[in-house]
Amino acid sequence: MATVFTKIAAGEIPSYKVAENEDYYAFLDINPMVKGHTLVIPKKTETDYIFALDDSTYAGLWAFAKKVSEAIYKAIPCKRVGVAVLGMEVPHTHIHLVPLESESDMDFRKKKLELSEAEFRQIAKSISEEYDKL
Repeated sequence: MATVFTKIAAGEIPSYKVAENEDYYAFLDINPMVKGHTLVIPKKTETDYIFALDDSTYAGLWAFAKKVSEAIYKAIPCKRVGVAVLGMEVPHTHIHLVPLESESDMDFRKKKLELSEAEFRQIAKSISEEYDKL
């Protein structure tokens, strides 16, 4: 059975896409900690544990995430882009990329932002445009 993230990458469930290539997909977290909080996933595997990925997929996922993080850094005012791999919420490997002003921005326990559809669309567009320039 396909995971929700597999369905998002396949276009079966709408998302705020930030970047995509043949193997990987990046989209805004719909329950963001901060504006620009992005999830990066492999498209062709539903492995729920990042260290269970084959070496090629693992390396490719991190290379794709690095490029997405560069786009986030250029599009969203922040000191740096933090990274986290928890993988407990959805059984599909995913990397969280979170624009940071301070370490507290990466606290997964804090109340999530509530953004309008227009805000999500604008943030995704800004990051995507920066990604396309790289």
